[in-house]
Amino acid sequence: MDHPKPRSTAASAAAASPDTLNPHAFTCELPHSIYALAFSPAAPVLASGSFLEDLHNRVSLLSFDPVRPSAASFRALPALSFDHPYPPTKLQFNPRAAGPPLLASSSDALRLWHTPLDDLSAAAAAPELRSVLDNRKASASELCAPLTSFDWNEIEPRRIGTASIDTTCTIWDIDRGVVETQLIAHDKAVHDIAWGEAGVFASVSADGSVRVFDLRDKEHSTIVYESPRPDTPLLRLAWNRFDLRYMAALLMDSSAVVVLDIRAPGVPVAELHRHRACANAVAWAPQATRHLCSAGDDGQALIWELPETAAAVPAEGIDPVLVYDAGAEINQLQWAAAHPDWIAIAFENKVQLLRV
Repeated sequence: MDHPKPRSTAASAAAASPDTLNPHAFTCELPHSIYALAFSPAAPVLASGSFLEDLHNRVSLLSFDPVRPSAASFRALPALSFDHPYPPTKLQFNPRAAGPPLLASSSDALRLWHTPLDDLSAAAAAPELRSVLDNRKASASELCAPLTSFDWNEIEPRRIGTASIDTTCTIWDIDRGVVETQLIAHDKAVHDIAWGEAGVFASVSADGSVRVFDLRDKEHSTIVYESPRPDTPLLRLAWNRFDLRYMAALLMDSSAVVVLDIRAPGVPVAELHRHRACANAVAWAPQATRHLCSAGDDGQALIWELPETAAAVPAEGIDPVLVYDAGAEINQLQWAAAHPDWIAIAFENKVQLLRV
């Protein structure tokens, strides 16, 4: 992994234009506020979801050129954009590039959209809703508890795990369109979920805990971390898919990024404290063991390089190897697995690509 550029500041860029102060940043402006982001592993396409507090929202697909980036190559694809009920809390493409061209979204239910990306022209076929998966019958309720997040299992892509405010995690078999299992995972709302191995997932909750579940023993879970302040919710979780020993978690109203080693539950191996306001998003580098990126309300995207051993973390903490200032509160970030030189961030009504 090349060392990223040093601190730079994003200008108020026009739609789909390179940042005037950083030629490695490209911005696409959309007509609505942005929250959810997802890279496709099969095509140079990025999905973004609007954040409007009503029923009518929008998922926009954007194209880019990862090899020869330009202002013209980073643009919205109107033919491949579609309406979405409620703001999507997360978007994710089928992690298998050779698998069915599906995009999943979560809001009041888990939805699967058929999104053929072999044609990115204006005449491309529009995405079609393939299925709506909810657990109304399972919960014996007329209303479905909103989904806060989900994660698609890369090893067994028939499985998607969802997290809900009703304290449950639900494992779906999307090939059959049925619930494989549903667990009461926490004492309060579950805010995020992440797969590790094929049958192992972790979740974070408003009860302030990180818990790991093994589908071979559904009656038990392992608490690997609890908030130092009682009842401080944990909001986000990222599991290092390159090295499954490590996770990163974010706490509500905290600027810290907590790095965990599941072999040593209870005490973080590192706490990263260089954000000046709440951290909102975190992602591990897809092809590097010790790199991760975080972003927050201070408008900064920070890339960190962790020491090889926890003992090497100095008492005063470590500094990021890159500090990028977007000039506005960053709501979301994603690191492209198929194009690891690229990170996407969302702020206001803009999606920005950063080359690292």
